[in-house]
Amino acid sequence: MLFKLSLKNMTKSIKDYAIYFLTLVLGVAIFYMFNSLDSQQAMLGVSSSQREIIKLMITMLGYVSVFVALVLGLLIVYANNFLINRRKKEFGIYMTLGMGKRQISKIILMETIFVGIISLLIGIIVGIFVSQFMSILVAKMFEADMSEFQFIFSKDACIKTCIYFAVMYIAVMFLNTITVSRYKLIDLLNASKKNEKVKIKNSFVCIIIFIIAVGILGNAYWKVTGDVKSLDTADKILPPIIMGIVGTVLVFWSLSGFILQVIQVRKKIYLKATNMFVLRQINSKINTMVVSISVICLMLFMTISILSSSLALRNTMQRELMEMTPVDLNLYKTANLPESYKKYGKEIKTTKEQREDSKISIEQTLKNKGLDMSILKDVIEIPIYASKNLTWKDFLGDKYEEIKQIFPRLMYETTEEIIKISDYNKIAKLYGIEQYQLEDNEYIVLCDFTSMEELRNKVLEDGENLLTIAGKNYKTKYNKCKSGFVIMSTSHTNTGIILVPDNCPLTEDMKEMKLLVSNYNGTTDKQKQEIEKLFTSGDSGLVQNLAKEGLDIDGLTKISIMESSVGLATIVTFIAIYLGIIFLIASSAILALKQLTDSSDNKQRYTILRKIGCDEKMINKALFRQIGLFFGLPLILAIIHSIFGIKFAINVLSGLASEEDLLPSIIVTVILIGAVYGLYFLATYIGSKNIIKEE
Repeated sequence: MLFKLSLKNMTKSIKDYAIYFLTLVLGVAIFYMFNSLDSQQAMLGVSSSQREIIKLMITMLGYVSVFVALVLGLLIVYANNFLINRRKKEFGIYMTLGMGKRQISKIILMETIFVGIISLLIGIIVGIFVSQFMSILVAKMFEADMSEFQFIFSKDACIKTCIYFAVMYIAVMFLNTITVSRYKLIDLLNASKKNEKVKIKNSFVCIIIFIIAVGILGNAYWKVTGDVKSLDTADKILPPIIMGIVGTVLVFWSLSGFILQVIQVRKKIYLKATNMFVLRQINSKINTMVVSISVICLMLFMTISILSSSLALRNTMQRELMEMTPVDLNLYKTANLPESYKKYGKEIKTTKEQREDSKISIEQTLKNKGLDMSILKDVIEIPIYASKNLTWKDFLGDKYEEIKQIFPRLMYETTEEIIKISDYNKIAKLYGIEQYQLEDNEYIVLCDFTSMEELRNKVLEDGENLLTIAGKNYKTKYNKCKSGFVIMSTSHTNTGIILVPDNCPLTEDMKEMKLLVSNYNGTTDKQKQEIEKLFTSGDSGLVQNLAKEGLDIDGLTKISIMESSVGLATIVTFIAIYLGIIFLIASSAILALKQLTDSSDNKQRYTILRKIGCDEKMINKALFRQIGLFFGLPLILAIIHSIFGIKFAINVLSGLASEEDLLPSIIVTVILIGAVYGLYFLATYIGSKNIIKEE
């Protein structure tokens, strides 16, 4: 009998279960989708290093999944409490008819199991199909070969999803039993007559608190944008975060205390149509769930900021990777090694072979070690000079003390890198970047690392900064740094290169490094990968073998840089999307459930609206505006938070993410939030309309 009753109840309450069901299905699908990557990666035609990066990403997503499961578990508990509260009167009638609390618990238990099993099955089915698109996304991010693409079902992800959600449901069932056991018959029968207690707040106090809240938020915004350079440690970042949280809570607490009074002054607006009813309903909602709506606002803020920043980071890294890896190979070694030198605080003694090798070119070293140089083309080798008499401190000149006060941790004794203009132009021509010309008494500073570029521009802006190089004075050709680099990197990280005329009297003993750049002499990706193995294949690679022999040659390859950087960007992006979607679902579901609860509790109020002459169109319009305001208020403040939060993230990630890549990221974020938030908004409106409609 209880089984049939549970089945009928679930069928009868299908409208009440709609939001609950939607949340469970989306949660299960996303959980399965992100945990099925271990099966999907097997079919991708990626390199061994990329496979290792994907394994790392899967491991990290596994840890994130524990947090996601906790969030979903709390959300399920919240949603389940909503369903129980909706049916208090029904349970009271059961008890009146002689049914015990244990039997009621069994009914709830069976209903929970039914809904759980159905949502779990549908969620996994949706997750299986959507995960195929995830495979395509992963392949695109890693530029993998999809020729072996096939439909994949991840048994491990399915088992993991079932286990996690089973644990959640067992916890929910246990809590339901405790909740039902505490109910009294009189409370159940009168549940529909009870309203939440609304405390009347002093309008004047609320206005003062609102002004204080705006001041707190304004201070927090200024610190994370205008004073960002001072936020260089975790303990300094914490105060603005706390101010943001406190300011958000105070805004919503104060808003419910004076906004209604402010609008009441504007009689034409307040008394128009059903505005009075809508505004009082919204005021009551905010008043009774200040903490909840503040948490929702902060979760939405995190969703917008995380998604926009991470996608911008990936877009910037992808674009800069193409700019910063113009050739296939960079090799460099120390020139003129002494008999001993300090490295990482240790005294390093060199052998005669090492010292002799440091005097010859990299190309000659490679030939001596038996490398067939025909595998390389476009080979260019240049010397890079340095002088102990030209450090960062010397370059800063009379601006040194001022800059040191702002950046005390910079290594000001670092020697400047010096390159002759003709040598640099050889590299620049091969790289396809701007070449420069110099007069005999001029120098140019190349720098593209944002924070260091700003410092150097402070020195160059007056155009009078003279440098003494090899006993000769040189003046700057430009009053700001120019863009350029010689060694490949993942992004714009060149902290400074001094270009000097060819007749600058640089001596042999000033040579600090030798740099060889070249392309692989291959026309296909497969041929290039074979040449790549000669330089990077673990212990058998050329660079590793030279290191074993004590020869100080290191290098970078375009393929290895791109693979590692794409992997990092992809990991960040996937985790951001995972967390962002979960936060978005949680925020939307809580708002939806609260609105449905209020629609049920306020059903009599809508009946009164009908009695005083409001037609269904007016009532539905009032409901739509009420839900729109309820969903919109936390979103609006979250968007304001995000403007400054994203700006802070871009400043912190200076050199890794740029503002020009924000627009596409924001568009994607808006589409995603619009889809999920909009879906919940629509489901809430339809559900609420069905609840309040005249029977």
